[in-house]
Amino acid sequence: MAENEPLEAVKKPNDHIVSAEERARRHAPMTGNGHTKATAATTVGHANGKLQSNGGSCKHIEAPCCRDIHGKEPPDGGARAWLVMVSAFLCNGVIFGLINTYGVLHTLLVKRLTEQGDTEANSKAALVGSLTIGTTFFLSPVAGCLTDKIGLRLTTFAGGMLASGGLLLSSFCTESIFALYFTYGIMFGLGGALAYTPTLAILGHYFKRYLGKVSGFVTAGSSVFTVILPPALDKLLRIYGLEASLRIMSLMAAFIIVCSFVYKPLHLPLATPRSMEGRSRLNVLMRSVINVDIWKRKRYVIWALCVPLALFGYFVPYVHMMKFVETSFPGQDVNLPVMCIGITSGVGRLIFGVIADMPGVNRMYLQQLSLVCIGLVTLLLPLTSSYAVLVTFALIMGLFDGCFISLLGPIAYEICGPSGATQAIGFLLGLCSLPLTMGPPVAGMLFDKTGSYTLPFVLAGLPPLVGSSLLFFMKCVKEEPKPQSPAAVQNGDVEHQSNGDYLMSTKHSNGLKSNGFATANGAEKDLKSSAPLISSTALPNGNSNGHLANGNGHISDATAKILRSM
Repeated sequence: MAENEPLEAVKKPNDHIVSAEERARRHAPMTGNGHTKATAATTVGHANGKLQSNGGSCKHIEAPCCRDIHGKEPPDGGARAWLVMVSAFLCNGVIFGLINTYGVLHTLLVKRLTEQGDTEANSKAALVGSLTIGTTFFLSPVAGCLTDKIGLRLTTFAGGMLASGGLLLSSFCTESIFALYFTYGIMFGLGGALAYTPTLAILGHYFKRYLGKVSGFVTAGSSVFTVILPPALDKLLRIYGLEASLRIMSLMAAFIIVCSFVYKPLHLPLATPRSMEGRSRLNVLMRSVINVDIWKRKRYVIWALCVPLALFGYFVPYVHMMKFVETSFPGQDVNLPVMCIGITSGVGRLIFGVIADMPGVNRMYLQQLSLVCIGLVTLLLPLTSSYAVLVTFALIMGLFDGCFISLLGPIAYEICGPSGATQAIGFLLGLCSLPLTMGPPVAGMLFDKTGSYTLPFVLAGLPPLVGSSLLFFMKCVKEEPKPQSPAAVQNGDVEHQSNGDYLMSTKHSNGLKSNGFATANGAEKDLKSSAPLISSTALPNGNSNGHLANGNGHISDATAKILRSM
């Protein structure tokens, strides 16, 4: 059945369907024989505006497609929903687990380049990993746009193919660092970008009430894999060598391809806008690719600008922590603080995911709190005189890092709704790529000039405080309604509201509406119903003898069979 195809009158006498107006009123005028009587105010005519003069009902009305009616709210559970969650966990873990463990490969690459007589071995080898993380974040907007054009499944599948293919090709060109820039840095990074954005976006299709918990669990995948992979990869390198290890990593990335088949979206993609007068072809093309509606939402604009500002110093402690321990606490374990950050980051994503789903909890305030804590701890790092205090600060930093990461997806859905969340996440990650890439090198330059990490860490702690403070401007902006799913409105007569209601707007035209709706006095009237508008059916004598369902709004078995057959 086509989406705009009218529903024909049902001929079975025991399963008639009343109009949305009668459903909204929860009752209808009854005749002496107990049948529902059609009145002038509730009579529905043909699509051409004709009414039957005897007050009888018509054959059909326009109604939204049943698959759109019943697919609005995420299921918040079920076998497929949990399978999606586990698949997203694996995708997230594989992508960032492999990216975060590049340091293990970096050491071996530096050794090989040094043996070849390269005097810039360290910086050249580091550029491979930098290109990977930079490409992953910088091209996230492309992933968001592509997801809306070709779907979550195909985008994730393409990302898995690129990531796996890039690692496989890298195993054949380990002797050329410039080839690794393309295969490992660009191809693997682009694959990560195409797979990561859908991994966050798919969660909102299946979860609403538990979205915070699920997002926390999924984003914890990167922490789990980051803890597990370094020792495993180090052992692989010692036993099998670099080439074989890259091929095994390619097989790991192939899991993304398998997981992509689970990503079945429940919300339809955005409709391509039609060409309008005054708009150039380029303008229409851009609007067909980019969801411009998210940039009309002031709350999202504030969020998307303040978060990148807060992240200028975000990666500085992660990159320079080992060097800081080496210079400030000689003889102590340089890896322990970084491991503490990774472990508590995973714990924080789970804990704050649960907290974010509690009634009355403001997720934006929670994210602001996480940025404030990260900024304060970064400021205090150069003041620590005890290694034990430093480890404690690392544990606190990881905990609130997990809080910040786990709330990105839920806040995007909260601000932009299901139809805009994918690109909202993509553009946010793309804007974050610049500060995340610039912060550590600037801190390194300051350390080279001053010989101390006091100034770099102080300057790194200020942006999170400033960014979290600027987010309070969101309270000054009037909260806009969440955008509707593009398929929610089929013909202008029925509109799906954010609270789950359906609104039928009837306008007068000498008492008749062009699509067949009319009121008793011909005035414009909005009819609100908690049930979707489907059809109005009457007996030949003009009386209707039944409802779509009983008083609690559930459809009968016979009616359900009719709807499923359409």
